[in-house]
Amino acid sequence: MTRSLKHCFPPSAEYIRVLLITLFTSTATAAEAPYNLIIIQTDEHHFGTLGPYGGDIVGTTHIDWLAKNGVTCTSFYATTPVCSPSRAALVSGMYPQKTPVTNNNVPLANSVITFAHSLQKAGFQTGFAGKWHLDGDGKPQWSPKRQFGFADNRYMFNRGHWKNLEILPEGPRVGGRNAKGQPNYDVNNADTESFTTDFLCNRAISFIEANQSKPFCYYISLPDPHGPNTVRKPYDTMYAHVKVPIPSTLKRTAEQTPQWGKSAGVTAEQIRRLMPAYYGMVKCIDDNVGRIIAKLDELEILGRTIIVFTSDHGDLCGEHGRLNKGVPYEGSARIPFIIYAPGLLPKGHRVSKALSCIDFLPTVLSLLGVSHPHPVDGRDASNLLAGNVDKWNDIAFLRSTPGNPWLCAVTSQYKLVISASDTPWLIDIENDPAEVVNLYDDQQYRSVVQRLQPQLAAYCRMHNDDHARVPAIRAQLFD
Repeated sequence: MTRSLKHCFPPSAEYIRVLLITLFTSTATAAEAPYNLIIIQTDEHHFGTLGPYGGDIVGTTHIDWLAKNGVTCTSFYATTPVCSPSRAALVSGMYPQKTPVTNNNVPLANSVITFAHSLQKAGFQTGFAGKWHLDGDGKPQWSPKRQFGFADNRYMFNRGHWKNLEILPEGPRVGGRNAKGQPNYDVNNADTESFTTDFLCNRAISFIEANQSKPFCYYISLPDPHGPNTVRKPYDTMYAHVKVPIPSTLKRTAEQTPQWGKSAGVTAEQIRRLMPAYYGMVKCIDDNVGRIIAKLDELEILGRTIIVFTSDHGDLCGEHGRLNKGVPYEGSARIPFIIYAPGLLPKGHRVSKALSCIDFLPTVLSLLGVSHPHPVDGRDASNLLAGNVDKWNDIAFLRSTPGNPWLCAVTSQYKLVISASDTPWLIDIENDPAEVVNLYDDQQYRSVVQRLQPQLAAYCRMHNDDHARVPAIRAQLFD
């Protein structure tokens, strides 16, 4: 066989030069290709049901994978452990009193510039599916007119913990209906297409497929595992025979109970009845996280997609004789926060320093290389997540809704709570995870109080927190 002459001689210098330029350009382009962003936010989710936080009942295989290949924050807190204020803090990077969403159903101010605004301006395709809870009283109120940077909000609804959704020619609606045709929270015969967790993740997968060739951000806000504790088959019976652990704090002495943490009278029998379906909801969420990961992998964009898994606040699940949220106990205020950012953050890394929802915006935009030339209260934690802890101030500030005011300074070990209803509480979270011992007057911990209390007072002054004007709080904090 005779080869052509061009293969008989070494390549010319010009050929090599062009080849090298081509290789360098393609490599540089690949390296500089923008990352995508997926946010998966659950609602009222106790971190302890997840594998990365010690949960061993549900078996959260896919969320565990995110943690194994990303960063797990073990001291991440809801800036206010209630739905709307927490969500406003996450999207804005600002404390609730500035958004001004200090309680549920308060509309986000028109002036707020969200992280989605900045991503949209930077050329990202943006979208949102699920519970928004930042546009007032509307329920469900599909596709709110104020988009706040989420260009595709067809499947955004303002309020509700709907279990069954469907799409009609005129758009999405709640599939569960009562005899009068009004939407309700019934599961009915919800399946992999209509059960809300599946429905919303299906919308996310469609968005990913449609925008795979462009940088995109999609926010999936799942209304589970918030009550009512119901879930579709087979998850409804998957944990029916599990021995539900009963929290040791179900019964406490008066000395172990601050006024702000008084029991609501939850019984062991209630916990045993409610938790199997709660576990089922968490398992359904995890399976859908797996579907999203698989789709990104199939489309060969998993390696340039940041995935954040978090929640708006916790659920005490019977701890301290309480359900739900609203108090500074760990089960209520501490939330899961796992971030998978291949090539940007280390695998299997755990960060114990304190963060809160306000830190999300500056951190994720920094990782994406997107500017946000607007005031924020949060801190860029990208270096902390990457393993550099030298300059990080290990503290976060939390506040209550207006009804029963309290303020909290929390670190990776300690929690100081100043409230209008009780004397100050100092809790050593590390050595007293049940949070039943008040160390505030213990002289061995005086230095801790002297470190945290001035920082909490400085936060109040700097951010004009009106809780500090409540006489009982002001006296404890400043006098």
